[in-house]
Amino acid sequence: MTSATIDRSEFRHVLLSGTIVGVITAAAVIVYLLVARLLSPGIVAGLLETVVVLAGGVAAAFLPGFFAGSRTTQGIASAAAIGLWGTIVFMAFDIVLLRPFKAYPWTWDAIGGGSSWWYLPIWWMLGTFLAWMGGIVTAAHAARGEATLARTAGPAVVGAVLLVIVARLAGLQLPLPVQTGAGFTIVLAVLALVALARKS
Repeated sequence: MTSATIDRSEFRHVLLSGTIVGVITAAAVIVYLLVARLLSPGIVAGLLETVVVLAGGVAAAFLPGFFAGSRTTQGIASAAAIGLWGTIVFMAFDIVLLRPFKAYPWTWDAIGGGSSWWYLPIWWMLGTFLAWMGGIVTAAHAARGEATLARTAGPAVVGAVLLVIVARLAGLQLPLPVQTGAGFTIVLAVLALVALARKS
């Protein structure tokens, strides 16, 4: 790998990469909404929605690190910036296309007292956090020469599935996609903390 592909933080590269992440996020949201609307609630719909959540999580968490070539602190920060810009790109897509067509159920806005703006700061923080944690994990795998997407994202996906199984066995009955998304975020954060502990 050449130095030009390692720890890339040029402004144009961050914006272009973040735009790609934002478009992929928008595509994942559209697929999720289609599954939720076209299929009757049940195990099949829940499993398909869960797969979409995992795929979107992997894209949001690990693509920024790969685009930035995360190897050091600079690359990890670039990954977080790519993640943040990706959330802003998605926000524009959401406001221009999804909101006017009432893509979300009314309960989504009801949470914020009738406003759709309640979730946008949360979305910015979550997207940045996922990309930041993913950048740390990517850098740790790269240090061991294992920075392929499958090897980097695999433990987070497997860990999320195992955490959901444990939660279900313990009696936690949240919707499966919600549990999976939360499990993925928790496992990713733990993997990042482990990577930092190993380096220190």
